[in-house]
Amino acid sequence: MKLLVTGADGFVGRNLLQHLSERSDTQVVTFTRDSDEAQLPALLSGTDFVVHLAGVNRPHDPGDFEVGNVGFTGKLVEALVCLLRTTERRPVVVYASSIQAELDNPYGRSKRRAEELLLAAQAQHQIPVRIFRLPNVFGKWAKPNYNSAVATFCHNISRGLPIEVRDSAALLNLVYIDDVVAAILNLIDGRMGEASYCTVSPQYTTTVGRTAELIRGFSESRRTLLTDRVGVGLVRALYSTYVSYLPTNEFAYPVPQYQDARGVFVEMLKTPDTGQFSFFTAHPGATRGGHYHHSKTEKFLVIRGRALFRFRHVRTGECHELAAVGETPVIVETVPGWSHDITNVGDDELIVMLWANEIFDRERPDTVAFRV
Repeated sequence: MKLLVTGADGFVGRNLLQHLSERSDTQVVTFTRDSDEAQLPALLSGTDFVVHLAGVNRPHDPGDFEVGNVGFTGKLVEALVCLLRTTERRPVVVYASSIQAELDNPYGRSKRRAEELLLAAQAQHQIPVRIFRLPNVFGKWAKPNYNSAVATFCHNISRGLPIEVRDSAALLNLVYIDDVVAAILNLIDGRMGEASYCTVSPQYTTTVGRTAELIRGFSESRRTLLTDRVGVGLVRALYSTYVSYLPTNEFAYPVPQYQDARGVFVEMLKTPDTGQFSFFTAHPGATRGGHYHHSKTEKFLVIRGRALFRFRHVRTGECHELAAVGETPVIVETVPGWSHDITNVGDDELIVMLWANEIFDRERPDTVAFRV
């Protein structure tokens, strides 16, 4: 399969090319701002798909909308029609348009006219056309102060720079770059049908203020260790985007360490509703714990060393103990109503990873001292 990608050095283009580079079934040729339009016929030769990403969205002169969006699309159509004189091949043209094509502004009008040129080529010359009307696209490698407010917020907040929110209630329609690329690849692989207009999903509707609040929260989480729900949906995509803007000197950050005669205790991560992660060490012979919980539960994983876990039922006095070693991973759970402690019975430092199902609350610790 051979593809021509126009606008290959832009935000969407860079992400698409990276995904295409991971495939072994695709040959890619590119057209960028530095390319010569006279090269188009040669670049189109033998292509199966043209992913047309080239365009202008923030020019100094509004007249450049016409040149960059309508004019270049017209040149592309001319080259495609010229191709038909020597071959029966009709590559599928995938065009990245904008939802603003529905609006009466210079940018929207230029994108709509570019769509019309492509649809006319489809009607007159049977050149297949697939159009994505994209909302604001965000993700890694977008240019701050150019591509999107998300890029600007992520860039500035990750560097401790101020951001400007003129209208926090203003609606923001967003789509994540990985979802855009996935939709294009699905189309190329024949999984999106043959309709002229295609849709990328999921799409998100939020506000400028809420977006800024979330991104500020990502930055603040390094101090509080409290992460947002970054595993699904918009928050996942925004967090991945935020992290991609971190300068290299911010790739790591310190966390508090609490030390006593037994060893150290370090909290790593806290969540709003699924507990927290930490680890602790214990010197040879040292014992940690000696308490029970009414409701709190914990999971322990010995990473290194040898540990003896002891349990005592707080009402019946029933006892139980078990050993765990770092060489054989096993999860040990604490059970409400059973007092428990952990002793390093080896000769080396004991390192244990710990998950608790709730964040420690000093006002309601649910931790009652009770000798095992």
